[in-house]
Amino acid sequence: MDVTPLLMLVAGSAAVAGAARRTPVPAPLLLVTVGLVVSYLPGVPDYTLVPEVVLPLVLPPLLHTAALDSSYLDLRANMRPVALLSFGYVLFATLAVGWITHLLVPGLPLTAALVLGAVIAPPDAVAATAIARRVGLPSRLTTVLRGESLVNDATAITAYRVALAAAVGEGATWTHAAWEFVLAAVGGVGVGLVLMVPLHWLRTRLRDPLLQNTLSLLIPFTAYAAAEQVEASGVLAVVVVALYLGHRSWQVDFATRLQEAAVWKMAAFILESAVFALIGLQLRFVVGGLGEYGAGEAAWYAAAVFLAVVAVRFVWVFPATFVPRALFPGIREREPGTDWRAAVIVGWAGMRGVVSLAIAFSIPETVHGGGAFPGRTLILFLAFTTVIGTLVAQGLTLPALIRALGMPGRDFQAETLAEAQAQAQASRAAEQRLEELLADERNALPPPLANRLRLVLERRRNAVWERLGTVNEVTGESADDTYRRLAREVIGSERAVFVKLRDARRIDDEMLRTLLRRLDLEEAAAYREETAEGGP
Repeated sequence: MDVTPLLMLVAGSAAVAGAARRTPVPAPLLLVTVGLVVSYLPGVPDYTLVPEVVLPLVLPPLLHTAALDSSYLDLRANMRPVALLSFGYVLFATLAVGWITHLLVPGLPLTAALVLGAVIAPPDAVAATAIARRVGLPSRLTTVLRGESLVNDATAITAYRVALAAAVGEGATWTHAAWEFVLAAVGGVGVGLVLMVPLHWLRTRLRDPLLQNTLSLLIPFTAYAAAEQVEASGVLAVVVVALYLGHRSWQVDFATRLQEAAVWKMAAFILESAVFALIGLQLRFVVGGLGEYGAGEAAWYAAAVFLAVVAVRFVWVFPATFVPRALFPGIREREPGTDWRAAVIVGWAGMRGVVSLAIAFSIPETVHGGGAFPGRTLILFLAFTTVIGTLVAQGLTLPALIRALGMPGRDFQAETLAEAQAQAQASRAAEQRLEELLADERNALPPPLANRLRLVLERRRNAVWERLGTVNEVTGESADDTYRRLAREVIGSERAVFVKLRDARRIDDEMLRTLLRRLDLEEAAAYREETAEGGP
């Protein structure tokens, strides 16, 4: 087996994603664009999406990392808009886009058109949330977009299975379709609920961080496979388990959290980069398989379907946003106010992604009886052009749209103040507990060490308040920024001395690794504080 194409894909996509961080273009859009260009270069291997790889092996870890980073409490508080988008909108888009495509393409059966509708119904909010974080959208909008992307794949995959059964001649009644949805939803959530507690229990009982992180890597695949075995939604099972584990992550050993965060961040970076590059690399394959459809005819269908997809989302989003609030006073009381600008942003943030293409490539070539699946090559082409069109057209213009609408962004000053108040309350409790411990003769410490513990707590309490204070006129840094920068410089000096001592054979490599690990943990703590505040 030649692994060179895989290495080229991972290395190339990582390089492009890294370069995107130095440009105003979001990484998913640059990856797709580069993939489109590279797909026609001579000597480039054929990178064909394999549904049997993407759905069970790529989708679960991406969903797992997204759910771990999500807030269970925020999602619960926004359950109504998230459900209307992830369930209601996906079903509406399946039917509406499918019906429009059926009317648009001569000879395309309604069942096949509904297959296309299900394929391109679920937005992939990876690009949308990346843009939302970059431009500082209000946290509620980001939560809604992220929550939609966590669940809508389950709805789309179930809708696809129902539409496909009808298209290939298996026969699917409305009763059967409803049962499929109930089984997928209830079964997926049920599997997640069954697995989440024992998995968390096992994570808290394992003492070796390596074993804990090995378990962490296996969890999304286990949840997905277990749900699929009972014909339930693997997507929902993964999301339920990950939300619970993320909500309870504070109960896991600190070393596990440190390693787990690094491992999943790297995994998400590699997978997201690779899948967006794969989207662009499908161009040559999809265009080459058009067959009976001419380029001009296919381009016309693609433009019409793209416009239909964009319009259908707005047709759903605006009524779903304002009608329930107008009809039910309880909703207005429970949920914060919203305006038309938020609905416009949610409506425009409907970029499609790799899941749509993976589902499309899983369409069988034949139906029952041996005949060709009607319009399969055109469906693949339309799914591809819709994904590309939404990523490029909507992804590139979404930041400008947000700025043009004047949407109020996150209040970083208020967030920092809330953080400082929470830290002050925690520090007071920690200082009280420290004095209680030091009063016990079993915990007697020399005064310098006891004072060092007090200084650590004082430093932690004051650090956030210092970010609210004055800024150094020379460097533009707050006192806390300067402290962390100097701390890194000092740690770097210590590290250099340790290496010189090793090179001079004053200490061996094992001792060097022990000493460097201590410094690395201190520097990692400073780095996490900095990135959490939006630093480099």
